[in-house]
Amino acid sequence: MAHDTGTEARPAVKLAFWTLTAMVVGSMVGAGVFSLPSRFAQETGVAGALISWAIAGTGMLMLAFVFQRLAMRRPDLDAGVYAYAKAGFGEYPGFFSAIGYWASACVGNVTYWVLIMSTAGAIVPALGDGDTLWAVAISTLGLWGFFLLIKQGVKEAAAINRIVTVAKLVPIIVFILLALFVFDPRAFAANWGGADYAGSLFSQIRGTMLATVFVFLGVEGASVYSRHARRREDVGRATVTGFLSVFAVFASVTIVSYGIMPMEEIAELRQPSMAGVLEHAVGTWGSVFVSIGLIVSVLGAYLAWTLMAAEVLYVAAKDDDMPRFLARATNEDVPVPALAISTVLSQIVLVVTYFSEDAFNFALDMTSALTLIPFLLAALFAVKVAIGRGGAVGAAPERGTPAETAIAVLATLYTAFLLFAAGLEFLLISFIIYTPATILFAMARREQGRRLFSPGETVLLAVAVAGAVLGVTALAAGWVAI
Repeated sequence: MAHDTGTEARPAVKLAFWTLTAMVVGSMVGAGVFSLPSRFAQETGVAGALISWAIAGTGMLMLAFVFQRLAMRRPDLDAGVYAYAKAGFGEYPGFFSAIGYWASACVGNVTYWVLIMSTAGAIVPALGDGDTLWAVAISTLGLWGFFLLIKQGVKEAAAINRIVTVAKLVPIIVFILLALFVFDPRAFAANWGGADYAGSLFSQIRGTMLATVFVFLGVEGASVYSRHARRREDVGRATVTGFLSVFAVFASVTIVSYGIMPMEEIAELRQPSMAGVLEHAVGTWGSVFVSIGLIVSVLGAYLAWTLMAAEVLYVAAKDDDMPRFLARATNEDVPVPALAISTVLSQIVLVVTYFSEDAFNFALDMTSALTLIPFLLAALFAVKVAIGRGGAVGAAPERGTPAETAIAVLATLYTAFLLFAAGLEFLLISFIIYTPATILFAMARREQGRRLFSPGETVLLAVAVAGAVLGVTALAAGWVAI
């Protein structure tokens, strides 16, 4: 039986290169890929999709390179995204990054249960689109069932994820091959420019950006789990290898769908829309095949993301940026308090989806928006490191190469564009989560007998509170709909 051993140091479970790569792939290949045909068809045609993937692929590759280089340049920093923000901009911005990344993981986990219930809803009407009372109740059982599974140990959970990663790629690749076999050039040509509802090309591209962010979440997975890597260089290699593999799959799923049926019909498909596209192409068995693959895929991604969410809180607590109770772990290296609070947040968001107009898309967009600030801070820190101002304490300044600087700047511009594409409403809703979570930061400072907030941190807190108040007001007044 696992026993709570407090906060004392213990050897971390070590993971090999292919296991880390599987965690990156497993984190990215989840609910998002199965929703891509409809999400893109609602916004743009073939031309806009190609440009969107070119932008998203280039931008996310820059971020992947950022995490690769930071893993090598700053091996003293664990739990990547959070640690980079703290090292670059201070404790409170680092805390915001940790909370944003953690919350995005928890909200993202809700999309998985909504999509599973929506998939089953095609057979069991009581589950609807994953937003009925029955769907919420069954999803709740799933949430806490996985809590008990992961509580058994990180090593066991990582091994399961490696197996599931292979299993879930098979139906996605089969979908691409079958879609190419029945590909209709005339349908593809008719879908080239987009439908009347799509608007200008720029607005079409902007409309797809949050969807691309969602499916690429997890590119930083190996970085988050860097303390478990057997070799430090494996973190960067796993990040880039996993990204390139998944990017090819995501772009292919989107583009081949335009050659199967009119985009107006794809846009109206229930999620998972990949199942509807394949059903149109090969019959009912195609929908069943994709649905089974989706459930395997989503459960695997849920496992990986739950592990990463707990890891971020745990490492932040070990660094005294979260209350000490979150730094406790079992003999099996499982941070149970961090795992429990992550499951609780997912449970709260799951209940919120019951009142949402479109549960899946709301949770998807919210997940993406919460991740943008952590990603932006990590990219900005990479810029500091590249110009010689982000080295370890006591180390001599070391400038990066021109290529390293260019990569960091491009990653920063890309994440800044994503914030613009997300829109103000999701940023305001993000503050509704950030601001109450500051209580954890204050608890940690009080435990250490330190001043709660410095003058600069007080200004940042005031901005967060103002954003949260605006967010609540916008929701209450109906300016922003969930």
